[in-house]
Amino acid sequence: MATGDPDVFPSQDVKQSTKALVKGTASPKKAKITFDVMKMLDPHQLKPDSMETERIMNALDETAAKLEMSSLIPHVIDSLDRFADTLGPEITKNLLELQKLSMEMECLLASSGEETTTRAEEQRNRLCFLEQRLKCSVRNVLRLFLANPSLPQALKPKAEVGDSPAEVFVRAFGVFRNLMLERLLTSPVEEEGKTQFVEDISLQIKKHTEAITALQAKLAAAIQTREDEISKKDNIIKDLKTRIQDLAKDSKVSFQRIKEEGDKQQKVELQASQSRRAGLQQDIEQLQRQLSVLVVEHRASELALRKRKCRLEMEIWNWVQKYDTDMAEKQAEYEEVDAAYAEEKAQLSLLTEKHALLLQEYTQIEEERRMLREKEEEALKELITKNRAAARIQALWKGYLVRCLYKPKKKKGKGKKGKK
Repeated sequence: MATGDPDVFPSQDVKQSTKALVKGTASPKKAKITFDVMKMLDPHQLKPDSMETERIMNALDETAAKLEMSSLIPHVIDSLDRFADTLGPEITKNLLELQKLSMEMECLLASSGEETTTRAEEQRNRLCFLEQRLKCSVRNVLRLFLANPSLPQALKPKAEVGDSPAEVFVRAFGVFRNLMLERLLTSPVEEEGKTQFVEDISLQIKKHTEAITALQAKLAAAIQTREDEISKKDNIIKDLKTRIQDLAKDSKVSFQRIKEEGDKQQKVELQASQSRRAGLQQDIEQLQRQLSVLVVEHRASELALRKRKCRLEMEIWNWVQKYDTDMAEKQAEYEEVDAAYAEEKAQLSLLTEKHALLLQEYTQIEEERRMLREKEEEALKELITKNRAAARIQALWKGYLVRCLYKPKKKKGKGKKGKK
């Protein structure tokens, strides 16, 4: 019986299959879980709801556009004759000035190392002055480019832009812009939740990996012990065979008996070893099933959280839309009431003016009526006085006439009485 019999104890195959199992259990699942987590917490699925975030992204986009325009300037200057018609006279003039300043700067930098120490200060001052002029010229060119938004798009296909350091910096700035967007759109709570979720999954995977490693170590130790025991027994059997060969035919019975006992014991121990190995394999499969169940549960919880997040976003969006609609209706109603109020106020102003005029006229009319009443009362009083005076005069006159009428009669009566 050989020690390396693959039909009895396939130790190398078991080790390779166990390593493959551990590798397939730890790395792909961990990578898949990490991928699912990052997919769940992808910030590009969110909507920027902050004015500050929009301002920051607008500033970054404007900076990226300016950098892209700046990267086009050297290529346009190199082919200025070809782009003269597209650029126009003003931009061409500024680009020529920029080219001239660049050449002066290069000449000054090339000659700076050859100057003596006495003119170093003058050289630095001139260099600073040229640097300021160069900056102003670049700003003027960018300002002219920004005044014509379609100009950079027209120049970009014509300009043969390669992998220059400026282009590398523009791409790096684009990556920085995307990272900043992801950072701004991810809240601290989401960041902590994502980190905690990844740590929990990593801890569980680590625990399962440690358990599998421990079981594999136990399996390897059991296999090694079994191989050592088999090796010892093989050596014993070889010694016994040697002794049996040395002995005569009288030792064949005892040899056969010992061999049978050894075979029986070997079969028993082999069966025990196989049962232990099957038990360890079942434990490994059970742990793998538990790991699969945990992964499924976490994916289900992840899906539920994503659905809840989407539902909350939809509710928030609906509430915002409802708020905007209500505010628009209130604003329209307010504008209608305000217009009606302004119209009524104008009418009230006109009525107030008319009332003031009418009140003035009414006052004048009342004054005239009062004066007429006073005149009528005076005339009535005067008329009553005149009537009374006329009545008295008439009464006096009538009395006078009556007295004058009755005086002769009295005198005649007195004369007759005297004659008798």
